[in-house]
Amino acid sequence: MSVRVDAWIWAVRLAKTRSQAPAAVKAGHVRVNDAPTKPAQAVNIGDIVRVRLHGFEKIYRVVDLASRRGSAAEAAKLFEDLSPPPPPKVERAAAVVRDRGAGRPTKRDRREIDRLRGRE
Repeated sequence: MSVRVDAWIWAVRLAKTRSQAPAAVKAGHVRVNDAPTKPAQAVNIGDIVRVRLHGFEKIYRVVDLASRRGSAAEAAKLFEDLSPPPPPKVERAAAVVRDRGAGRPTKRDRREIDRLRGRE
């Protein structure tokens, strides 16, 4: 038995709406077994599905098939998440706040701002 890849993506709640699932596949954001796919391609148990969402690539193994959307708890049972952990967030210096109407920073102020930002 197999299910369309766009229907499976919607059923496991990777796409918010039924129309967003085939749109993501057509846009090239979904790959099945490292091959480009079309919305009607069949997905079987054991296939690896790569989905690029919000700038991050997620990797899932198909554990069970469903063409109908259920609860989030049921959807979690349909796949195994193989995605690597996200990279650590980079610490950034706090923004330098100047009083409104203080004018342009002086050369001394500019050096202090650069030192705070780590540009020295």
